[in-house]
Amino acid sequence: MEVKGKTVLIADDEPDILEIISYNLQREGYEVVTANDGIEAIEKAKKINPSLIILDIMMPGKTGIEVCRHLRAQTGFQETFIIFLTALNNDVSHIEGLEIGADDYLTKPISPKVLVSRVNALFRRIIKGDHTEKQINIGDLTIDPVRFMVSINGKDVVLAKKEFELLYLLAAKPGRVFLRNEILGQVWGTDVIVGDRTIDVHIRKIRQKLGIECVTTVKGVGYKFELAV
Repeated sequence: MEVKGKTVLIADDEPDILEIISYNLQREGYEVVTANDGIEAIEKAKKINPSLIILDIMMPGKTGIEVCRHLRAQTGFQETFIIFLTALNNDVSHIEGLEIGADDYLTKPISPKVLVSRVNALFRRIIKGDHTEKQINIGDLTIDPVRFMVSINGKDVVLAKKEFELLYLLAAKPGRVFLRNEILGQVWGTDVIVGDRTIDVHIRKIRQKLGIECVTTVKGVGYKFELAV
């Protein structure tokens, strides 16, 4: 896989973790920059604008959660991939990360093989991505895949990357019911492992941010886009 020019920022306060991740990603051809805490991670992210940021959740200065929330609030980092590293193997920490815009998470201790596989999977989505997607206009709602922005009555609404991709998938075929496994495959990809509640979390955030009823739950089946115009 061609990854030339893809820069990865890794933030962790454990030197051994930084060394392991850096070594394995550099072997794959990625350019790697490291940070030792959350504050340094924000500074370097703004300086180098990496394609992917790998954040340890528990860091001094600012936690990975705080760093992710700070960066996702800025338009320049809406399309940046973010992976969390966590020693907490529980649904609460994973869901919290997904809610603020993380694309994936890895549980410590890290398996280099799994790490490389998950990182490559994220970048394959860029390579395979369809950049000819058209703008969707339904009533007062506009979904613009070029600007990666949603607007309602002319007012822009910022969605996290996965939230946008999920909304676009559903809105591209109004009324069609998408099965949960189908959504996971098309939005997250078959190489990325996410929890069962991932879709539910993102649907809830979409509804909250848009402030309109446009995504309907088909109990026991999946979701569909419906918007009265």
